[in-house]
Amino acid sequence: MFIGLVITLLFAAIALLAPLLQAIGWLQDPTEFLDNVPQQPPSWQHWFGTTRLGYDVFSRTVFGSQAAWQVVILATIFSLGVGVPLGMVSGYLGRHLDWALVFLMDAIFTLPILLIAVTLAFVLGRGVLNAAIALSIAYIPQYFRLVRNQTVSVKNELFIEAAEAMGASTWHIMTRYLFLNVVQSVPVLLTLNIADAILILGGLGFLGLGLPEETPEWGHDLKQALDGLSTGGIWWTTLFPGLAMTLMVTGLSLLGEGLSDLVNPMTRRETD
Repeated sequence: MFIGLVITLLFAAIALLAPLLQAIGWLQDPTEFLDNVPQQPPSWQHWFGTTRLGYDVFSRTVFGSQAAWQVVILATIFSLGVGVPLGMVSGYLGRHLDWALVFLMDAIFTLPILLIAVTLAFVLGRGVLNAAIALSIAYIPQYFRLVRNQTVSVKNELFIEAAEAMGASTWHIMTRYLFLNVVQSVPVLLTLNIADAILILGGLGFLGLGLPEETPEWGHDLKQALDGLSTGGIWWTTLFPGLAMTLMVTGLSLLGEGLSDLVNPMTRRETD
């Protein structure tokens, strides 16, 4: 978990400091390419080399982390904001509303995440907000199922029955007594979904459905690097964006597994 936390914090710091590093002249403008010699290998002037168009690979790799965080954080907020409340309402109220919501979420859950994201991105178009919406729809059922199952279990506890007997409203019970007891496993799923969302965002960028072309994004840069890799052996334009994506996903996955061990200590004992 410690290694995953360090890697995650490192990429978060890189994303936050990227504009400052550009302002003081330590990073080139990731959208500037006319002043650079195309297809230059890594050097002191261009640490990660340049692309076939002249973009500085180091600058675009660094700013790519910023784009990744922006999209996945927005997608996570949307997913949590819809999935968690719906899961609580469905699990607590039950009956026909529960049946309808479970049917809807199961229908979405059975579809591949990439297929949902690609379809929505194609309909909505490029952009940070649109990419976040496309990703969030695919993850809402996961939060819904997790919170609903927890709610169904917790609502039969004595303290919930006591609150109902005292005349507490449904809103008061869900916000005061249920919420903190049903979201304990959400941070684990959240971390793993962020890691998965980065890969899906990279896939959208590779297909040309992610962010605008002028925005530094790892998936789009990998797509642009394929021509140079196959024709001229320009390996650095593929290596560094791909390595950055791999490291960030690995860090988040390790962090998620560590959080899972903390939340579910019995699982950790069984695997030891």
